[in-house]
Amino acid sequence: MKKYFKIFLYLAIIGIITIVSVNYHITSSTKKYIHYSIKKFPKNDVGIIFGAGINGDQPSKYLKDRLDAGIMLWKAKRINKILLSGDNGREEYDELTVMKNYCYRNGVDTTKIFIDYAGFDTYSTMYRAKHIFKIKKATLISQEYHLNRAIYIGQSLGIKSAGYSANKGEYLGYKYVTFREYLSRFKSFLDVLRNREPHFLGGEIDINGESNYSKEDKR
Repeated sequence: MKKYFKIFLYLAIIGIITIVSVNYHITSSTKKYIHYSIKKFPKNDVGIIFGAGINGDQPSKYLKDRLDAGIMLWKAKRINKILLSGDNGREEYDELTVMKNYCYRNGVDTTKIFIDYAGFDTYSTMYRAKHIFKIKKATLISQEYHLNRAIYIGQSLGIKSAGYSANKGEYLGYKYVTFREYLSRFKSFLDVLRNREPHFLGGEIDINGESNYSKEDKR
């Protein structure tokens, strides 16, 4: 019994060291691409906004701040187009309708809004941005805790990525999501390593073509 305990202990130590090492690699290699101010912020054609939860027909604070940051960058002409990516897998939970209506109500030209209807996680969003929307360069808009992973995935998949921090004020559960990110970064490392293909792909959507924003959803 003692022998098995030692084996388990050694494996646990190796696992912790591996996770910490991967996290260090991801954060240290991507932190220089995260921006906190619009001053000297690089211009990109496309800004990607990641889903982050809704409350009924309203965005959560996490999501609202991401949307506000993206809208600000668009109005400041730091990005020309917005790709919204989120979860609309259930009728009672539709992040994307909330996201695109919020952008519309806040003055974004809907011909400049593109929708990724199968961005169920960060890896899927970035993989689809590369292979479905054929994006080569993008501004990633999210809270700081999430940007290292998003940029790492984007860079690994061949998308030249810059991050813009949407942090604004206090967030419920921020310490928890920051801690959880350690495991999420490790998972993203494995996803990149094995070149995981998302469950949903579909046909190509030209990011330089006509927007796939659905006009009947405007309200």
